[in-house]
Amino acid sequence: MARYTGPVWKKARRLSFSILETGEELKKRTYAPGQHGPTKRIKLGGYGTQLREKQRIRHMYGLNERQFSNLFNKASKMEGMAGVNFLILLESRLDNIVYRMGLARTRKAARQLVNHGHIEVNGKKLDIPSALIKPESTIAVRENARNIKAIAESLESAITIPAFVEVDKENKKGTFVRLPERSELNQEINESLVVEFYNR
Repeated sequence: MARYTGPVWKKARRLSFSILETGEELKKRTYAPGQHGPTKRIKLGGYGTQLREKQRIRHMYGLNERQFSNLFNKASKMEGMAGVNFLILLESRLDNIVYRMGLARTRKAARQLVNHGHIEVNGKKLDIPSALIKPESTIAVRENARNIKAIAESLESAITIPAFVEVDKENKKGTFVRLPERSELNQEINESLVVEFYNR
């Protein structure tokens, strides 16, 4: 299945989950989209609950099915809890770090910045959004892209920057200080359901 490129708010309402992590999508209408959305109640079984949780995480990070399953397989081979390792790998992706640093307002915008070659890692251009970044790496906006208005606006509006990244807003660069802890990530996510989904 290809990456979803449709309306994010509609998908968020279908999954009953804020994909953008702002809660804006569910403020106006908390029910599912469509004419039967306000009245139809959906009862999910075990498999349905696991599938919905997988889809929530997949759409939040903007991965397609193959990328998602490959990354989970990698996480399951690491030491420790597979679900937590999986979330840490997702957070270590270049597009996600650019988003966490506040250089883009959404992960989609961050992926576009990376794809267009506007980001460098440790002084070298890197245009692969899925690249896994190692701790203590320096991520910066390239010299020829520092005047992009969207980056400046995003840095101005960035309110909360997580502790595992450091940002120099003036120079539009930062550091991926360390791997995130589970307590610093989205508490609405139940990663154990994803582990159950793939181990069924």
